Amino acid sequence: MKPEPAYQVLRQRLRDEIAAGAYPEGVRLPTESELVAEHGLSRQTVRRAFQDLVAEGVVYRVPGRGTYANRGYLRQLGSIEDLMSLSEDTTMEVLQGLSRRVDVSAASRLRLDHDVVYTVVFRRLHDRRAGAQRPGESDRRAGAQRPGDYFGVPFVVTTVHLPESIARLVFDSAELADGAVGTNTVIGVLEPHLDHPIAEAAQSITVAPADELVASALGCAPGHPMLRVDRLYSDTTGTPVELSVSHFLPEQYTYRVTLRRSG
Repeated sequence: MKPEPAYQVLRQRLRDEIAAGAYPEGVRLPTESELVAEHGLSRQTVRRAFQDLVAEGVVYRVPGRGTYANRGYLRQLGSIEDLMSLSEDTTMEVLQGLSRRVDVSAASRLRLDHDVVYTVVFRRLHDRRAGAQRPGESDRRAGAQRPGDYFGVPFVVTTVHLPESIARLVFDSAELADGAVGTNTVIGVLEPHLDHPIAEAAQSITVAPADELVASALGCAPGHPMLRVDRLYSDTTGTPVELSVSHFLPEQYTYRVTLRRSG
């Protein structure tokens, strides 16, 4: 059997060390020169291993400082099912339970003939510490003050707007109440109650500053640049059923999407 190229062997070794926690936040990986000297490899081999890890999102480089493990949350999205699977490895904490409000912009984007929507605000957390418990698991740590202190690191605040006809279906849902913590998504809560399943999400991405609510929930300064992702979900009849506006903390989130040729 043909031996693996040296850069692949080094790449896997570094990947394994990162997964094992050898390079926690703030700890620099060895430099190219250090790895060349340690393993007796060429600089080109080491550089290729690093380039592959950067491309995969495993590490990132800071000019003039070095290479660091990416401890943030990486999600590759390509379908509605991918969005629903956020419940598999993140925790949702409701900051403001589902309630009625007047929001002209949201109502317009939902194509309503009035200005009333029903809104829920939550943050989502990913766990970067080994052994942390998820909601409902045994051995929950005594004395945890907030779910975010224990279950993981907050990386996004999302505001979801629903038409009244949709909100009425889930208004009494415990998953969307003030302070609720769970491993679910709003579309996952909604879809069992819909006459027609969600078929698409029209998405736009831009940059926006963190307001007071976002800054407080994510532990950043007001005005901090955020990745803003808006999604308008529609069912199989083309009717909008949900508008979500998310503010992601760039330091804790990497967004990746794969584009393919049609046909």
